[in-house]
Amino acid sequence: MGLIEGLTEFLPISSTGHLIIAGELLGLDSEKAKTFEIFIQLGAILAVCWHYRSKLKQVTVGIARSSEARGFVLNLLLAFMPAACLGVLFHEAIKTHLFHPAKVAIALVVGGLVILFIERRERLPKICTVDEIRWVDALKIGCVQALALIPGTSRSGATIIGGLVFGLSRQAATEFSFFLAIPTMLAATLYALAKGWQALGSQDSAIFAFGFVASFISASFAVKGLLHFVANHSFRIFGYYRIAFGLLTLLYFSH
Repeated sequence: MGLIEGLTEFLPISSTGHLIIAGELLGLDSEKAKTFEIFIQLGAILAVCWHYRSKLKQVTVGIARSSEARGFVLNLLLAFMPAACLGVLFHEAIKTHLFHPAKVAIALVVGGLVILFIERRERLPKICTVDEIRWVDALKIGCVQALALIPGTSRSGATIIGGLVFGLSRQAATEFSFFLAIPTMLAATLYALAKGWQALGSQDSAIFAFGFVASFISASFAVKGLLHFVANHSFRIFGYYRIAFGLLTLLYFSH
């Protein structure tokens, strides 16, 4: 489960969807298992923080005197707010009604079709780096990210593809998605852990630590791999993968 979380979290293929399906296949449906799935996201978050440690240090040190650093932080906060507000309001409803393999599979297929449709359109990027993103662009990407509250949609997929539609280059859209993952995933993880932590005991610490490390290591490879990939390729392969995996999942769980 740690490997699945790390490898899928930052690819536009939905880590939540893959974890729901993997958990169903492995029979992991207890409250403790759900808390574990949330906890291992921290490993993936740490992988992004480590990869961009120089940029994060630069922003932290310069926020008091650099307008560029303040603008970067403001953009992240604006992009974070739509999903945060809707997540708090509809968390229980989403968890109750949408965390099902068949519904995840449908979201995977629909998202794959959207990726293929958008990638058919040629566009010249107007924004080439994350520091060029305006507040209005960040807010629009944040609104698109809110769609990822639906399991199977993919947070990274929504933000990256949304970024392309709003004029970001592939590199800028991907990097902004990574940076936006830090506050978004951290808030969602801490919120869910605060509600489910009481179900855990000291005997669970080793399993949780192992999943955390597996998530960190695999996410580190995924982040580097995706950045290298987007320099020379479109996202069509992820669209085809989503459609194929979604259809196979629908076929499997229909029996």
